[in-house]
Amino acid sequence: MGNRFQVKERFAEGAQYIDGRLRPGTSGRSHTVVDPATGADVLTYELAGPADVDEAVAAAKRAFPAWSAATPGERSDALHRLAAVLAEQADDFAYAESLQCGKPIKLSTEFDVPGTIDNTAFFAGAARHLQGQAAGEYSGDHTSYVRREAIGVVGSIAPWNYPLQMAAWKILPAIAAGNTIVLKPAELTPLTSLMFAQAAKEAGLPDGVINIVTGAGRDAGEHLVGHPDVVMTSFTGSTAVGKRVAEIATATVKRLHLELGGKAPFLVFDDADLEAAAHGAVAASLINTGQDCTAATRAYVQRPLHDAFVARVAELMDTVRLGDPFAPDTDLGPLVSHAQRDRVAGFVERARAYATVVTGGETPSGDLADGAYYRPTLISGAPQDSGVVQSEIFGPVLVVLPFDTDDEGIALANDTPYGLAASAWSRDVYRAGRATRELKAGCVWVNDHIPIISEMPHGGYKASGFGKDMSAYSFEEYTQVKHVMYDNTAVAAKDWHRTIFGDR
Repeated sequence: MGNRFQVKERFAEGAQYIDGRLRPGTSGRSHTVVDPATGADVLTYELAGPADVDEAVAAAKRAFPAWSAATPGERSDALHRLAAVLAEQADDFAYAESLQCGKPIKLSTEFDVPGTIDNTAFFAGAARHLQGQAAGEYSGDHTSYVRREAIGVVGSIAPWNYPLQMAAWKILPAIAAGNTIVLKPAELTPLTSLMFAQAAKEAGLPDGVINIVTGAGRDAGEHLVGHPDVVMTSFTGSTAVGKRVAEIATATVKRLHLELGGKAPFLVFDDADLEAAAHGAVAASLINTGQDCTAATRAYVQRPLHDAFVARVAELMDTVRLGDPFAPDTDLGPLVSHAQRDRVAGFVERARAYATVVTGGETPSGDLADGAYYRPTLISGAPQDSGVVQSEIFGPVLVVLPFDTDDEGIALANDTPYGLAASAWSRDVYRAGRATRELKAGCVWVNDHIPIISEMPHGGYKASGFGKDMSAYSFEEYTQVKHVMYDNTAVAAKDWHRTIFGDR
């Protein structure tokens, strides 16, 4: 991993990044970042309170006029420089992400960090392509065109499961469009969000464009969302908290973007490649120890393949290697905290009353006993209305259910409040095509599950929220569309005036 920086030294000045510098929070309360693999303390810092949020918003508000007035080319150049800085510091980012989250280092180095660098490079290019409808004489007497303008200070809240990527997903489209931002990362995992803001300063972005406040949701988060100078809120997290965010944001008529929970179906038709589906299910259910809103959680398998699918998935799950996140051969790290581990275990223990735990369903002993580890778990025989089928577990747990007809399979897949992601597995192009049309989710994969790319949007249906991250579609969230209309006639008494006063 190269030279790993010392976290306590790196953040000795505090874990708030406001107007271009680190500083301590002023809430009067502290929080400790814990390595979930060992239970060891990583960093204790002072949490942000409302006064810190006020200062961060004020800094963003001061920075907005100049940043929004910068040319698209100037903002693009700054983001290209940021991508270069991130690439130079990739090892440090991967180390910090694995340390605070417990991610296997191969996931941080091959997914989280390069994905964030790619996102940054994408938005560096997209900053120069804020498009609107072509200018034209649509009324006959006027020329119309569309402007896309920055909206102001954005107040965003990111979750703990992908701290670096989620920070980038919030920050990049906002600042590429000319806005400034105050981001509140989860207090469990603030390190890489702070590092991202520091990298932006190294890349030459002006102070105040990116600000990070690390505090509790009820104090810093709610104050940020309700702040009168914040014109937009973007939130990623649970649906329950998203409802609270929406209540606060709508009270002040803010623009709102919500990326909420998921319970992604994995729909396997009887003509699917069984081996591909089984491998795909294991990877898609265990990515990030299952702490992924798009992870495969409900596998619906047509009855002729069901038993063979269960047997093969169980066999593959048993080969997954739990261990030290920094060991190169570790496949599965701990959950983010012992509390989250216990929550996941609670779902599985309750399911034993009505379903079969085929494999897993336990915490490991020995060298891993002090960490927040949980074995890959496969459950079969659960009813459609049961907790493990309907609720977001957010852990390394896959539930398999059978279906008979295609109609039934699609109906079962859609039978959930969520609609973030789904996949369909079939060799029949027409069968797969039907699934892509009828599955109610913001992303539908065919014969794969999980890959994302910067050029394509990410966002959900139903209780999974609304609005898009990544891609040029994200600019719909972060820009104001203005119609400009010029009269071309130079006629004082226009014909349409006579509908209001006078005669023709």
